[in-house]
Amino acid sequence: METVGAPTTMLTSAHGIKIMTDKRINEIKAPKYDALVFPGGSNSVKIMSKSTTLIDLMKQMYAKGQVIGAICAAPLLLAEHGLLDEKRATIAPGLEKRLAYPRGNRVVVDNNIITSQGPGTAMEFALALVKKLAGDDAFRKLKHELVVE
Repeated sequence: METVGAPTTMLTSAHGIKIMTDKRINEIKAPKYDALVFPGGSNSVKIMSKSTTLIDLMKQMYAKGQVIGAICAAPLLLAEHGLLDEKRATIAPGLEKRLAYPRGNRVVVDNNIITSQGPGTAMEFALALVKKLAGDDAFRKLKHELVVE
């Protein structure tokens, strides 16, 4: 797993936490990756929306059926670029009207798209990604090891 920043490798979260990523968006290529997962935050969505490299990568991976994940406000990025036009999805409470087929579920999986509502649903979101990418056995094992449910 690698973390990627757009446009730089030093990012600051909405709560002021500094995050150093492994690479910049212009240093990666889609075939190398199994999934693309977007963090939440409306400021993050605004920044990511401006990266044509990121948007092109997202569309390329989506077209190939690769997993795309988005949590909190990040499903807006997918919606803005047509990835959710025919998909069920969830999003941070209060933003549902911005989706074509919003669901109130904490996590929604619709084929290769996985969306989640926010920080309180992060564990479920992560486990849904593991299940989709690594299969049921890995999902069950991790869920047991993490003492979830």
